Amino acid sequence: MGKKRKKEKTMSIKVMKAPQERDSSSCFEGDRLDFLLGKLQRSVELAKASKGQISDKIWTKLHFAIGVNDVTRVLERMPVADLNENSKEDDKMNRVPCKSPVALQAVLLATDCNPKWLTKHVPVIAASKNVPVLALRDNKGSSLRLGQLVNVRTALAIGIKARNSVINKTIDEVLLNSKAAEASLATVQ
Repeated sequence: MGKKRKKEKTMSIKVMKAPQERDSSSCFEGDRLDFLLGKLQRSVELAKASKGQISDKIWTKLHFAIGVNDVTRVLERMPVADLNENSKEDDKMNRVPCKSPVALQAVLLATDCNPKWLTKHVPVIAASKNVPVLALRDNKGSSLRLGQLVNVRTALAIGIKARNSVINKTIDEVLLNSKAAEASLATVQ
């Protein structure tokens, strides 16, 4: 009888892939990656040109969450995405007013890092907060290319803070284009 129970337990265990490994069509690599990073670099330069008297370091902190730890911290502080409108109203009445949390519009994630567990939790947390993750893969070089975007050596994750800037408009365009591409792939299959 002991063997039977043990056998049932091993049968119920399933190997789950990380969300970033499930769908390779949403991963940016090759020409798509070059186009995305070029477009983002141009929008960052445009936004920096209109920054005024703010130093580069402060401006970068206002627009980006840089690094896995910072992105994770910002995602954890964001409110959980809830589809039920009535519960939102109830929560507003019961909450103590506090400073509004910083929201992320999207997360750029280097998926070709080693070891994988460094970034494995980010897509899971982002999905719970309804934040899209743009996975980048460039033969072990996407962290270098992602770092160039914000003038650091390497970055495994960059969160783009939701503000009203040129960068956010560019990310909106990229997200709309990637959703349209995924929809066209789904109709073909």
